[in-house]
Amino acid sequence: MSRSDARAVVLLSGGLDSATVLAIARHEGRQCYALSVDYGQRHRAELEAAARVAQSLGTVEHRCLRIDLSGIGGSALTDASIAIPETPQAGIPVTYVPARNTVMLSFALGWAEVLGAPRIYIGVNAIDYSGYPDCRPAFIAAFERLANLATKAAVEGIMTFRIETPLMDLTKAQIIRRGLELGVDYGLTVSCYQADEQGRACGACDACRLRREGFRTAGATDPTSYFR
Repeated sequence: MSRSDARAVVLLSGGLDSATVLAIARHEGRQCYALSVDYGQRHRAELEAAARVAQSLGTVEHRCLRIDLSGIGGSALTDASIAIPETPQAGIPVTYVPARNTVMLSFALGWAEVLGAPRIYIGVNAIDYSGYPDCRPAFIAAFERLANLATKAAVEGIMTFRIETPLMDLTKAQIIRRGLELGVDYGLTVSCYQADEQGRACGACDACRLRREGFRTAGATDPTSYFR
């Protein structure tokens, strides 16, 4: 692997999954450039967690870009007038953020082209997840095709972009076990959809339920601080 081929942009939300993906990318020998996105989410705790994780896992650089998806609304994560559900929901839940992964991957693609980084890592999962359509293999495959049609680097044959999804077919317990093997400190991460200012989790939202069950099934200690 050449020095430039080793570069990768890793989308880093500050949650359990993205922290694990960053650790996996580093383990695979990538020079990791972590990218977080302030998209107008209702709490800042996950962005603060992303900065902690990036420092802990030794990224080359960590950037946080801003876009205000609260301006279009439609999600409990960006609109305070929509309650975050604390019981399982049928269908795609209101915590789905319209176009979020499309926007984040687009930012990552732009930075990857500037860096000359042919790999983009994202922590999407289609096993233990909330059913979001932009976490499915079909979406990732479509975006990868777009990346190789829409960029100068790909059209001129300088590089071929690949979207890496190492967690796609893993259960939450498997993700946690893999992260622990790679030294991830999950106490630095925040997964909760309604964490308080100290980053403490509610323990009731969908993200908290998946996280709690994952640690239980993995037989590992859950380091999460809950406020109730």
